[in-house]
Amino acid sequence: MLEGSCHCGSVTWSYEPKIDGVTACNCTLCRRYGALWAYGHLGEGIEVSGATNAYARKINAYHFCRSCGGIAYYLAHAPNAEGRRRIAVNLRLVSDPGAIAGLPIDHFDGLDKFDDLPRDGRCVKDLWF
Repeated sequence: MLEGSCHCGSVTWSYEPKIDGVTACNCTLCRRYGALWAYGHLGEGIEVSGATNAYARKINAYHFCRSCGGIAYYLAHAPNAEGRRRIAVNLRLVSDPGAIAGLPIDHFDGLDKFDDLPRDGRCVKDLWF
């Protein structure tokens, strides 16, 4: 299980699903946040806690710590047709960076094409270490 928190520790998340890559998006929002996302559905092995403020945009609300401002996760405004709410946690807040160092980065073109791009061989450690 992966765990993460904002800088001051007020907002936390835990992520249990199997993870085979992280997503870096270049949309106008994500490129400013610098987030690396891991996706799933709320209550399905992904839990969040702590008081946040949210910035609502299009289909998601982006949740920040009220104290330090760290972006912790985003949550879909509404459930999908199956009644599940999509959530993504910001893996840049992971407690143990070594636990995700070898994960490949999936690039998503959210700016122009709204489509996945091919993997280029880079992984998280190429950004952090």
